[in-house]
Parts: sequence; C-alpha cells; structure tokens
Amino acid sequence: MPPSRRAMLTAALASATVGATGCGGQVNRRMPASVRGLDFERLAHGFAPMAAGAAPGLLNLGVMTFDTLAVWCADQNRRFPLGGLVKAPVAAAALAEVDAGRLKLNDMITIRAVDLSPRPGRVNRAFPLRGEDELRLPAADLIALTVQEGDNTAADVIMSHIGGPGAVTAWLRQHDIKDMRVDRYQREVQTNMFGMASFRAAWKDEAAWAAARASVPPAVREAAMAEFLADPRDTTTAEATLDFLNLLSGGDLLSRASASLLLRLMSTATGPAPLRAGLPAHAALAHQSGYSDTDLGLTPVTNDMGVVSLPGGRRFAIATFLAGSTATAAQRDTQIAQAAHLAVSALR
Repeated sequence: MPPSRRAMLTAALASATVGATGCGGQVNRRMPASVRGLDFERLAHGFAPMAAGAAPGLLNLGVMTFDTLAVWCADQNRRFPLGGLVKAPVAAAALAEVDAGRLKLNDMITIRAVDLSPRPGRVNRAFPLRGEDELRLPAADLIALTVQEGDNTAADVIMSHIGGPGAVTAWLRQHDIKDMRVDRYQREVQTNMFGMASFRAAWKDEAAWAAARASVPPAVREAAMAEFLADPRDTTTAEATLDFLNLLSGGDLLSRASASLLLRLMSTATGPAPLRAGLPAHAALAHQSGYSDTDLGLTPVTNDMGVVSLPGGRRFAIATFLAGSTATAAQRDTQIAQAAHLAVSALR
C-alpha cells in the first residue's frame, strides 16, 4: 500500500534541515534559495512589497506543492480569521459522518426560524416567516449550498446536525490539523464582528441585516471589529490551511467518493474567486473563499484557498489571507491575484 500524504509530509518534515520547508517566509543562510518544487527566495522577495502595499491590512500567503511537498508560508504561525473558509472543513466533517454511516446524503433536515443565519442565501430566501413554518432540505443540498454558495444558514444547520463547532474542531484534531479551530456558528461570528445583538430571523434579508448593523453606534462597531481581529476563535494559520488542502486532495481525510464530491463542489463554487485571476489560462481551481462585509471603511476578512491543477498536470495548494484591510474590493482582489501569480512563478 502506498504511503499516505500525511506520512509523506511527516517524513519530509522530519528529514528536513531547519527552515527547509520554507514556512516562516524568511530567506537566510540556513535555508536554501530553493528546493525541488519551490523557489523560496523568489517567494520571499516577491511577497515583501505585496505585504507592504496591503498595509494597514495584514496579507499572508502559503503554498505547498503536491509532487514534492515543498512548503512556503510568508507567516507560518500568525492566526487569521477563517471567515468563509470555514465552509470547507464544515462540509468535510459532515461528509466524514456520511463515510462513517452516521449521516446519509438523503437525510431530511428541518430548518426553523431560529436556525437562520446572516446574509441572504438560498435557504433564507426560501424560508417563509409565517408562524411555525419550517423548511426541510436533504443533507446533500445543505452541504452543496455551504460550499458552492457560501450559505451561512446551510453551514450552521449542517454543522449543528453533526454536533456543532466543537465536533468540527475535534474532527480536525483527529487528523492532526492542529491550528485550525471552529468555535462558533456563523450567526454568532457575523453578529460578534459588528457588535450586534443575537441574530434574529427578521434580519434574514439583505436590507434588514444592513439596517440592523447600521443601528449599532459606529464606535461600538469599530471596537467590535478590532476585537474580532484579535480573537483567537474561528481562526487558522497558513500552514494548517495548506495541511487541510493537502490531506483532502490526497485522500487522507475522507473516502474517495466524499473527497471527490467536496473538491467538485469547490470547483463549482459561485462566490468570488480572486485566486483565479492570478493563475494561468486553463488552470483548474477547487477553492473556498470568504469575504466579510465592509463597514466604516474596514473589511475584516478577505480570504481564498484552493487546490490548483495546472495544464500539464502539476498540482499545488495555495492559501491567501487579508485581514483588516482598508482597500477597495477591487484592490483586495488584485492583491490576492498577485499573490497567486507569485506562487505560480515560484514553482520549480
């Protein structure tokens, strides 16, 4: 039986010299300028002006080649808010329950008004607010909506069904993904981010949500966003994110059928895909992005992570994070696309 990607990565790290995997992002005399797979010097020197240009926002980039398991992170240990990236591990944990026989894709799951979460999505639009009305959807649809459309209600409902945030984090730990943590439902994350009261079903529409957020005094919202950016809950590191993508792609997280389904859903995600603009023509991208609302000129979260398949068959994982940015949406997308372009240019 061939070794698992987890075993291969562990062996590569154990046999490497200090800094040889490149996580840490600094080129020094103990680290070669390049290893088989990645040009560390090009990454470090190319990323430095990008990070400076993103200020006062914090920009991070991580890259891992699948054929050589070379790894480079601009900042290995800094925690960034997961934002919408959480949808992929939530869906993966749900599919692990399918693999274990504890959940069936055709299981019907009931959604009540109390289960709704912020921002418009297909579930919120379909939900009737008339007394005790409910909506029932199969688990397969909730998983698909979570990944493909970033639907917060779908993500919260399927996560609740498999045991909540703690169950997702425990599943990640079972696979030795140590620095990715899921602590809250999106209905909590989104309201905490802006200093709002607990989410209520009456806010399920875009206009109602925006009005509720605007009713919070600006000073309270500003302090809440600052607290959110410093909060260790619902965060990840570049290294943990690359590890998740590597294990998912290599078949060490899920059955072949479940891994294939999740990667297919990520390949057809309908949300923003700023990474794509930095990739060569005809490259395939299976990704999960996460954008928070912009408020008072600040965007707490702009993330994108994915598995890239280049023409010719080479594959690698990439993770990008931009926290606390004051740039416009177009500028933020450009910064992430430039990071993706740099990653491709550093492949060896």
